[in-house]
Amino acid sequence: MTTPAGIDPGAVPSGTGCLECGEVGGWWVHLRRCAQCGHIGCCDSSPAKHATAHFRSAGHPIIRSFEPGESWFWNYETSELYESGPELAPPVSRPPDQPSPGPVGRVPANWADTLR
Repeated sequence: MTTPAGIDPGAVPSGTGCLECGEVGGWWVHLRRCAQCGHIGCCDSSPAKHATAHFRSAGHPIIRSFEPGESWFWNYETSELYESGPELAPPVSRPPDQPSPGPVGRVPANWADTLR
């Protein structure tokens, strides 16, 4: 089986949380992993939407959920959801003890209200 374009199974995740949120002290709702380079960004329900921003700047079209128990992929270019795909280098999700939204200490008490 050949690996689809835009996916590098050997790319290691950039960390356990959103790379850019970590740099600026931000927070996220859910995490997404670039299937091509391993960049971890926050989802479109998060205030900063760093996973989509990574697609726009890097041109890497496919992400995988970085949430525990989820293995779906999304293709930004075609708006297609794939229930599964090739195995990626570990870890395959954020640590299970890391909450969502997260990280601990940076999520405002009224976080749900800030997303409206």
